[in-house]
Amino acid sequence: MKTFKSIFLVVLVGLFISSTMAQGDIISAADFMKMYKADKSLVIIDASKAGDYKKSHIKNAINIPNGDLNTDADNGFLKSTEELATIFGDKGVNSESAIVVYDGGSQKPASRVYWVLKYLGAPNVKILHKDMATFKKSRVPLTPMAAKAKKATFTVKVNNDVFANIDAIKSGKAKIFDARDANEFAGTTEKSKGHIPGVIHLEFKEVLDANNSFKSKAEMEKVLSSFGLSADSPIIVSCQSGKRAAVLYVAFTSVMGYNNVTVYDGSYNDWVKKGNKVDQ
Repeated sequence: MKTFKSIFLVVLVGLFISSTMAQGDIISAADFMKMYKADKSLVIIDASKAGDYKKSHIKNAINIPNGDLNTDADNGFLKSTEELATIFGDKGVNSESAIVVYDGGSQKPASRVYWVLKYLGAPNVKILHKDMATFKKSRVPLTPMAAKAKKATFTVKVNNDVFANIDAIKSGKAKIFDARDANEFAGTTEKSKGHIPGVIHLEFKEVLDANNSFKSKAEMEKVLSSFGLSADSPIIVSCQSGKRAAVLYVAFTSVMGYNNVTVYDGSYNDWVKKGNKVDQ
């Protein structure tokens, strides 16, 4: 009987670990609170716009809006690694600290800031979905008071394995996904005349559930079943500027466990700016 119980416990632990690993860097509110209580040096980043941050945010969270990391808040294009290091350092982010990023609940700003940190080489970054029901259940502390953080040293160790440029797009070696909506993809909006030739349309909302949480691996497998992907498939994700593409990046890497995924910084805007044709 003891042997049976031991085996049963091992199986349960294995299932728990497997489930946790399947979600990669995505953590629950309960997981977050364990980190919050155990690690006084935990860095919490609210990626929402400044106005939203002022209304309410997690206690001790610092505000680094996604747009602050771009040369153009609306059209994307990351600032230099030196500028990014200064932004994070001035806000008290040490590159070696445990970091948790969240936003107002859409997953877009948080995913983008998460990806930027991965690109800069931060080794321990998690992403948390702001869901008030789970926040209340886990007693996540909220406040309108801005956090005071001491400046820190953010050391950049560029990780080009998560970054794609226009040359990677033109090489034809990867499957390219466009995370924009159907009208943008078709070129029927003011800001879009079409899409990069050969890209696959997968709106970012397809990897999220009705609550804007990331879908489970089983649900994601159904979404991706027709694309012929594997864990090692070269994948580039894009959108209009790079923010929504980051949502696909998180889904592909943390939910599916794919290990060859990059974000095309600037995405459609970069492609068009450099004089390339688009399809409709």
